[in-house]
Amino acid sequence: MAMNSAIEWTDHTFNPWTGCTNISPGCDNCYAEAWSKRSGHVKWGNSPRKRTTESYWKAPHIWQAKAAQFAALNGRRQRVFCASLADVFDNQADPAWRTDLFDVIRQTPALDWQLLTKRPQNIRKMLPPDWGNQGYHNVWLGFTAEDQVRFDQRKRFIREIPATVWFVSYEPAIGPLRLSEADPKPNWLISGGESGHGSRPMISQWARDIITDCRRHGIPILHKQWGAYGNNPLVQELGLDIASAKVQDPYGKGGGLVDGELIREFPVNRSVSASNAA
Repeated sequence: MAMNSAIEWTDHTFNPWTGCTNISPGCDNCYAEAWSKRSGHVKWGNSPRKRTTESYWKAPHIWQAKAAQFAALNGRRQRVFCASLADVFDNQADPAWRTDLFDVIRQTPALDWQLLTKRPQNIRKMLPPDWGNQGYHNVWLGFTAEDQVRFDQRKRFIREIPATVWFVSYEPAIGPLRLSEADPKPNWLISGGESGHGSRPMISQWARDIITDCRRHGIPILHKQWGAYGNNPLVQELGLDIASAKVQDPYGKGGGLVDGELIREFPVNRSVSASNAA
């Protein structure tokens, strides 16, 4: 449950509770489920979720207290991914825990909270009563779409639910995904291949295609990683051996360069700025 995160698109992870149930193909090799089996912290699937400790819940307040210093050093606000070992909008989690989470979010206005879910159909009914017509200034809402089918199933929520930032996590990418002219457009998109034991392949061209679509529509995109070097175009297309590919592209699991470019773009949270982080 590391709080200072190595994930390329965030600074911290915060898990108000742990445990989840797999609901789509993207969950098949879930790293959080593998963690639960190794740690024994919580049983995965249709089992009770486990709330984290009160001392752990103090971490966001510590980050908030250091927000001005962080902004001065980095020229931006801190990002908090919630939750890496659970789903904020899981209907099997205790609603009181979610209420407590949104209380913490309100009390930490200088942190940008990245709430990523595979259950966007639950978001509206689980948002706090004061969400309003624009959402909280420090909350980014996102959903996972591992392929075109899942994006098409979930994309309507971008239009239906207001948020300061809407983002899509195309990770693990297990099929192609394209953005059409008619699609509702997120403010940010993350792409990446699957990593770990039993990982499924990502075709190099899928990354190029979604990058092209995002740039056509002015959407910042962050290509996190290829997941495995077998997915990396240096190996997949150019036939380079894996040892050589690791030297040429050491970014992330399986490397992260797309045709020689490291693509790590972020959205601008226009409702706040680093200068008012306090």
